[in-house]
Amino acid sequence: MISIIMGSDSDLPVMRQAADVLKELGVPFELTIVSAHRTPERLFEFAQKAHVRGIKVIIAGAGGAAHLPGMVASLSPLPVIGVPIKSSNSIDGWDSVLSILQMPNGVPVATVALNAAQNAGILAAQIIGTHDEQLQQRLLQFKKELAEGVAVKYRKLEAVGYEQYKK
Repeated sequence: MISIIMGSDSDLPVMRQAADVLKELGVPFELTIVSAHRTPERLFEFAQKAHVRGIKVIIAGAGGAAHLPGMVASLSPLPVIGVPIKSSNSIDGWDSVLSILQMPNGVPVATVALNAAQNAGILAAQIIGTHDEQLQQRLLQFKKELAEGVAVKYRKLEAVGYEQYKK
C-alpha cells in the first residue's frame, strides 16, 4: 500500500493527481493530512509506524517551507517521494522545490516537479511494480496509452499544419 500525505487540505487539488493515477493503476493507497509544523506528534507517529502498517512507499506533498517529506524520510525506512506544491504563501514554488530537493546525505527524498503529484503516483507504482508482475504489466499498458495519445496529436498536427492545429 502507498500512503499519500499532505501538509494541509489546501494541497488536495494537487495531491489528488497521485490518488487518481494510483486508482487507475489498481494500486491500493491511503490519503491523509500530516502537518510537519502543526501536528509534529502525528508526524512522528505516522513516519515511525508506516512500515509496520504495511505501507511500502510514502508520497508527501507540501508547500512553503515544505518540511514534511524530509522529516518523514528522516524517521522512516521507507522510500519517500516529495511533491513540492506552489502554495498561496509560496515564492513561485521555489521555496518548496528547494526545501524538498536539497536534502542532506543520509536522508534521501525522491523529488518530482512542482505540482507533479501524478508523477509521484507513477513513480510509487513503479517502485511497487518491481516486485509485482501484474502491476508492472499495467504500467506498461499505461505507458503505451501515453504514447498512443501523443501519436494522435502528432498525426493531427502533421495533417493540418501548425496554423490550423488547436484553433
